[in-house]
Amino acid sequence: MIILLSDPRVGAVPLHESGEALVHLDRSFGPARALVREGLAHRLAQAQGALPAGLAIRVVEGHRAVADQQSIIDAYSAEVCAAHPGISPADLDVLTSRFVSPVAVAPHVAGAAVDLTLVDVTGEELDMGTPIDATPEQSDGACYFAAAGISADARAHRDLLAEVLGGAGLVNYPTEWWHWSFGDRYWALVTGADAALHGPVDTAAVAA
Repeated sequence: MIILLSDPRVGAVPLHESGEALVHLDRSFGPARALVREGLAHRLAQAQGALPAGLAIRVVEGHRAVADQQSIIDAYSAEVCAAHPGISPADLDVLTSRFVSPVAVAPHVAGAAVDLTLVDVTGEELDMGTPIDATPEQSDGACYFAAAGISADARAHRDLLAEVLGGAGLVNYPTEWWHWSFGDRYWALVTGADAALHGPVDTAAVAA
């Protein structure tokens, strides 16, 4: 069963804030130079080193401000409401959380998550089955990591991501093949950790 970020068990996870600073990823992860917690940066480097020669991880987003998170929630909630007229607030929260996390537990707001893909030696993105940020509605569910009906190449590439990122200690949000995190409340619940390491943080915490 897929655990969604709206699940009360996620919010119930204790938080023992590590105090780790946000750092910019180096250019080997692409031009975005996303902000992430320092420990996550180290784990991404470990995963990068485990890839076959000629492939690389491209990170397109890391830390996200609360206002940006709320804007994504508002936009996607409106899309869900349009697709499900008369939906209850509780059901709206559940469906919305397939694509964007409630602010209180959002891994991106904690600097603990990245959205990423794989690229070849020329910088061309590999076939992953859907673009990054394809919603469940837009992709007919193909954005789910374990979705059926994607190409053999896309399945192999997703499995490779799982191998190297999972090996570095990250967890995937199963409704989004591109979303991986470490140290947030969702990570703690999935891995059985006693507490989350990272809560909401702002860019004032960026390391020099």
